[in-house]
Amino acid sequence: AMLRAVRRRWDVYKYRFVPWLALNLRRKRRTLRYVPESSQDKIISDEDVFETLLKIFKALFINDFSRQAHILALLPEIKCKYLELLTVEQKQSKVNSCNHHSQRMFSPEEVLFNTLGFTISRDRSSLVSAGTGVFVTKGSVPERTVVSMYPGTVYRKHEPIFFQSLGNPFIFRCIDGVLIDGNDKGLSRSVYRSCSRRDQLGPFQMSDESWLTAALQNPLAVGQYVNNCSREKAANVCYQEFDVPACFPVELKQYLPNIVYSHDIESHPRCVVLVTLRDIKQGEELFSNYYTVVS
Repeated sequence: AMLRAVRRRWDVYKYRFVPWLALNLRRKRRTLRYVPESSQDKIISDEDVFETLLKIFKALFINDFSRQAHILALLPEIKCKYLELLTVEQKQSKVNSCNHHSQRMFSPEEVLFNTLGFTISRDRSSLVSAGTGVFVTKGSVPERTVVSMYPGTVYRKHEPIFFQSLGNPFIFRCIDGVLIDGNDKGLSRSVYRSCSRRDQLGPFQMSDESWLTAALQNPLAVGQYVNNCSREKAANVCYQEFDVPACFPVELKQYLPNIVYSHDIESHPRCVVLVTLRDIKQGEELFSNYYTVVS
């Protein structure tokens, strides 16, 4: 039993062990994604990523509108826009219910399905030694679609991450050396919560903490559990880096599952989204390329 436990830990951690990578990259070319230049690491455009995130985040915001009143009170210039959208939703709900107060509030997963046409969730992976994986549980996902997000604390190359990285298989390395710690337990969890609360501006949350819990506010924020592809299971999604622009609506930042480790008003939060490489049907598990090699 002890040997099996050690083997399971090694199967997870070996992808972060440099000597193992050096010996195995040539034999595992199917798990590699070659990028001629870092600027070409785009399956879809940043504009498409931006529009997808805006679409789902706005739907989540309107679905939970009663909790957003204190935020909109400070944003009179956009309040009318959301009230118009809410009025449309209320008219639709009154078709099915005469009582306004009984208006149904959808779960985040239902909002995702109603907005993008699919839902995803964590479950036991179809790979024997992989543990948890991510599956499309309802609907289907077209090729070149944002299907998930990789949550976590964002560290620049000079920032300390040694203690957080010990025994941690959830650290994602971006092409430029930026690291994202997607571990939802232990020290990593505490660091994320501390940074998130540090950056909160009054009622405005600059990031989403719910991915640290079982009750997700952003149903896309499970990308750290997507497993690496294998000989039997080819990759059907790929990571794509996205820097959140300054124009991103402040009221929707509460759904961003990333926070920077060091507070710097000049920097933009880094997000990593997972984009589909082909059409993915209901019941399929998501598999990614762990290694991105810049030629």
